Amino acid sequence: MAAPVLSVKALVKVYPANGQATGPRALNEVSFEVAEGEIFTLLGPSGCGKTTTLQCIAGLETPGSGHIAMGGQTVFSSEQNLLVPANKRDLGMVFQSYAIWPHMTVFENVAFPLIHGPRKPARADIAPRVHQALERVKLGHLADRAAPLLSGGQQQRVALARALVHAPRLLLLDEPLSNLDAKLRDQMRIELRTLVKSLGITTIFVTHDQVEAMSMSDRVALMRDGRIVQIGAPRDIYLQPASAFTANFMGHSNMVAGKMQSDGRVDTALGTLRVSGSPLAPGTQVFVIVRPQSAMFHRGSAADGPNRVAARIAGLSFLGDQIEVDAECGPTHLRLVTDSYGDLRVGEAVTVELLQERLVVVPHDSNLA
Repeated sequence: MAAPVLSVKALVKVYPANGQATGPRALNEVSFEVAEGEIFTLLGPSGCGKTTTLQCIAGLETPGSGHIAMGGQTVFSSEQNLLVPANKRDLGMVFQSYAIWPHMTVFENVAFPLIHGPRKPARADIAPRVHQALERVKLGHLADRAAPLLSGGQQQRVALARALVHAPRLLLLDEPLSNLDAKLRDQMRIELRTLVKSLGITTIFVTHDQVEAMSMSDRVALMRDGRIVQIGAPRDIYLQPASAFTANFMGHSNMVAGKMQSDGRVDTALGTLRVSGSPLAPGTQVFVIVRPQSAMFHRGSAADGPNRVAARIAGLSFLGDQIEVDAECGPTHLRLVTDSYGDLRVGEAVTVELLQERLVVVPHDSNLA
């Protein structure tokens, strides 16, 4: 079996705090592997450790302990006292700020790592490689333009071309879309994934944006307080969260507190709910995760049947592709959605049916209560 392109094991990073030599762990035993051609995303809120992890991989930060290998070659090991410098790790990197040289043309910016990098090609090969990289990002016609005359989206493409021009074995992207406006960010998400996948370059992507992570990634590592709390395909993490934090961070969730009973039942303020299979023991304090898409609406008062709750439509928000519904179920409000052609009315009495196969149970997290 081929070695993973990237292997990170038990990475620990501590920053000094309050004048002391040690402080809280910015990274706390972070471990994961990335396969060839995979887009692997480090996702999480500010301060969770995702950028620190990326900088350790890049060689811009030195971990306190752990092990990092690329293609089977160790680039950092605390046990072996080994640290390969950043310029010897064969990486391409796009920063949030793009770091475009303002005194250079587009061509000169992209050629920079070939002329000044550790692996200098023959001079005759530089121009063809630069033009090829620019064509890949659809900027071939702007090779001679001065960098300050570029739009934000064009600067992002130049930074990407510069990262790809020397065919790195690993591409690192640190929030590369965050400076773009919403429409251009949506467009570049699609283009960036298509380009990277077509080139087969293994990519580590850092973002705090759940939509970016879910739309671009093959797998996502969700981080919290310096730890990875869940790794999986975007669909799995969204539909099968392992914790209340994951459910809360990955899009909106209604989190209904309750106590686990036997046979897949949970006692809640909404009544006894039947949920999909849960390994949690009876008596465990839990949250039932109710995604906005996990309900059906029936006109009239509550009828007999599992997971049916009497509700009043307290508010409706038309969002174009769907209608957001505020369903008042006694003291509990559920934020749900229905399609744009629905004809619910504010103040109307309805029955909300929570679909058993879409309800997930996770352990109660007091930090999110």
